[in-house]
Amino acid sequence: MKAAVGDQLHVHSRHVDEADRVAEILEVRGPDGAPPYYVRFSDGHESLVYPGSDCEVEAHVPHQGR
Repeated sequence: MKAAVGDQLHVHSRHVDEADRVAEILEVRGPDGAPPYYVRFSDGHESLVYPGSDCEVEAHVPHQGR
């Protein structure tokens, strides 16, 4: 798994009644884009994450001006 600052970490739910979580990657602390990642979840909580098999990185897509 490789990530860059600004990418999103999508954490898939493990339970039927539980929503997926999405976090913005603020820091990449491993070598060459590898984990761990320091992230901020949508509720404002910040944490150091070692992603498991229930996670995927979604690349940051910059907004284009008109």
